[in-house]
Amino acid sequence: MHQKLTWLLIAIAIAGFAMAEIISKRYRDTVHATSNDTKLELLMSLSLLVFTQPLIVLVTDALCQRFAPHLRNAWSTLPWWAMTGILLVGDDMMQYWWHRISHSALLWPLHRAHHSASYMSIRVTYRNNFFYYLMMPGLWVGAVTLYLGFGTVYAAYVVVKLVVILGAHCAWAWDAPLYRIRALHPLMWIVERTLSTPATHRAHHAITNVDGIGHYKGNFGNLLFFWDVLFGTAHITRQYPEEVGLRDDQLFGAERWNHQMFYPLCQSSREYSALKFGGQIYSDESAVEMSLDGAADSAR
Repeated sequence: MHQKLTWLLIAIAIAGFAMAEIISKRYRDTVHATSNDTKLELLMSLSLLVFTQPLIVLVTDALCQRFAPHLRNAWSTLPWWAMTGILLVGDDMMQYWWHRISHSALLWPLHRAHHSASYMSIRVTYRNNFFYYLMMPGLWVGAVTLYLGFGTVYAAYVVVKLVVILGAHCAWAWDAPLYRIRALHPLMWIVERTLSTPATHRAHHAITNVDGIGHYKGNFGNLLFFWDVLFGTAHITRQYPEEVGLRDDQLFGAERWNHQMFYPLCQSSREYSALKFGGQIYSDESAVEMSLDGAADSAR
């Protein structure tokens, strides 16, 4: 796929979902972003586009040229379906696992920015910590496939993946009207177990799990939701959580954009924060523990 065509398709996808958010009035009614949110989302998207991804491609190309010069374009004759399969495993499945372990205590500070938005919108898509993307294995694998000669197939793959990811984050839930059409139920059963959808991804962004809809400890898939089905982290309800975001931000105030983007170089001064060395992750479970501790202290 020609580079100009790739960028054109990406621009069309972004514009299309942006228009859907505006026309449906979901952006107006649900996206209440602050200047802090805007700085984080804009700067992270730009840094990924103009710095992180180009850097990864350049470094990977230099390393491959240094240690395996004979492999440049060595796999360029593979059929498109074989290249696609390699990308789905090497990039998308790898991203599933990277995303999953990023919900562990060690890596959560590099990913919490993505969950700190109190709204769903395409503007949240690349809202993350700078080092989250710099260390993302899938981006490095993708750069290797470019060296191996996946150029055209990789470009098409990126466009398709971006469309799915934008759709999953879009303020307008494109799957909602389809769920209401009984004749489409069998098709949607397949779709929601194959691709990431607004319903399954919003469950992942939910502020709580107690309503039976939220599932922030699962639904990690990016392009393929199939990985969640395969690895036992899927939660499908065809419903949408009332709230998304992080409870600790509601209770203690939002973290500054630079702390979210550049941790651990910049650390939070907030009393209860995961964005500082020795900080804690706040969740429904920790709130229960705090309540129990308080009750125990009172009993004494």
